[in-house]
Amino acid sequence: MSVTRREFLVQTGLVTAVAALGSSVASAPSFAADGDTITIALAARGPVGLNPQQTGLNGGDNWAIDQMYDTLVKAPDGRWAVKPEEFLPGIAESWESSADAKIWTYKIRRGVKFHKGYGEVTADDVVFTFGRQLDPKLPTANKVFYSNIVACEAVDPMTVRFTLKSPDPLFNGSCASTLSVSILCKKAFEERGDGYNTDPIGTGPYQVKSFSQTDGIQFVAFPDHFEGPPVTPNLQVTYIADTTARTLAFASGQVDMIEGVRAPGWIDSMKQRLPQTIFDATAPGSHNTLNINLTRKPLDNLKVRQAIRYGIDNTAIATAFNGIAAPMVGVIASQFAGSVKVDDLPPELQYKPDPEKAKALLAEAGYPDGVTIPCYVSQREDYASIMLMIQEQLRGANIKLDLSMIDHNAFHADNRLDKNSLALYSSSFPPVPTLTLSSQLAAAAEVKADGKGQGNYSHYGVAIPGIDDLLAQAQNEPDFDKRIAIIQAAEKKVLADLPLLGIITLSYVIARNPRIDIGYKVASGPAYWSLAKAKRIA
Repeated sequence: MSVTRREFLVQTGLVTAVAALGSSVASAPSFAADGDTITIALAARGPVGLNPQQTGLNGGDNWAIDQMYDTLVKAPDGRWAVKPEEFLPGIAESWESSADAKIWTYKIRRGVKFHKGYGEVTADDVVFTFGRQLDPKLPTANKVFYSNIVACEAVDPMTVRFTLKSPDPLFNGSCASTLSVSILCKKAFEERGDGYNTDPIGTGPYQVKSFSQTDGIQFVAFPDHFEGPPVTPNLQVTYIADTTARTLAFASGQVDMIEGVRAPGWIDSMKQRLPQTIFDATAPGSHNTLNINLTRKPLDNLKVRQAIRYGIDNTAIATAFNGIAAPMVGVIASQFAGSVKVDDLPPELQYKPDPEKAKALLAEAGYPDGVTIPCYVSQREDYASIMLMIQEQLRGANIKLDLSMIDHNAFHADNRLDKNSLALYSSSFPPVPTLTLSSQLAAAAEVKADGKGQGNYSHYGVAIPGIDDLLAQAQNEPDFDKRIAIIQAAEKKVLADLPLLGIITLSYVIARNPRIDIGYKVASGPAYWSLAKAKRIA
């Protein structure tokens, strides 16, 4: 790979950030000292909304949503719940499943209150929340996650029963604890309509005080939370897309925590300039996959897709991130059940980097002089760094990416309108292998030009059928080991068809003021976590 680290830093704006950091630290106070407020700055232009079912939310919105809502059940703080017995009560105080794992029943905790005097949670609110996800006419986030649910019904005012099409022994992880079914207040939602997106009612430890596109979101403690109020009375969620501005805000003490820059060099530079900084990081973090639009020429040609795969060196990309990334083989992170290992694959599916083989495949496909592929990527550093490395590597394989960088929110909006030929997708997934596949590759998740589709940007399952049959087999298999074997068969099918390329997993990083104690250690989990236990300790 011929691109140097400095070239990457320049192209992603990190040299400016590091230089500015070095010049500012000496004169800036170390950290802010307002004990009543914790401020976190996130890498987006501004908030989109606070309805967890709204499409088009950015990562910063997910952070905010997580502070003000609860789900039926939850994972332990700072990590995924890997085993069924590791899930903890949330709005539901207890639950049980039928022997075939097709019926799940939840008892609602009594006394769980909604914000701002909207009363207590009942089964009707839970049914309303899931009912929106089950309504095919409503465009809701991650709808494909809930496609296995046949019915969600209130057995009595405090009991909800889910009936599934197929057995799901991991239902708590695949559905009941996911952010996009955070429990909505039916009464408030029906009263406020679209206004709910910016003035929502949840049950979480924090409630919204104000919502602003420019100033971010102010939260105040909810004193009646069923687990007690948060430790710190006020929480400010600020959006600072510019890397330099965000880094300087942290160095000068204007903010207590910032979304880290997931690009080569930033963490090392921060450790040198601000050695007291604490870095909280998840592993595996986000799955970064390259979605190949099968409806566009020449990408509908398998040999061209194979050439792209042979032209990319995942290990080199992961190495550039210096310890916070790992190369992917298939679609599922290597730490999760259902993933495949290179050595267990037949030679034709191992795709060891080989630019000359890539050129030969292009010639066989009718492109002896190579191909040019127009595409675009978010200007956010993690997306930009990965895609710039891919662009440079593919150049050596006679594949030119005509690459544009656009605003992060616009990137996601345009992807949902099916405008991209090569869409880099970054998302964290729980250790539920069917979710990782179905959300990116199932026909039901196919992107639509009208924006009403989901996250299958390749059109796999429609342009090339077959994956849905394997997913259905996996979902109908109650035996865990047999289910995993089917998932691995699906992984191999994806490696043969190449609608999507696993690139790297990348830890999600927050830089934290050492005077802030969040109350637990972050090891794994989604790209956001609760700040209810966070406090200033000095």
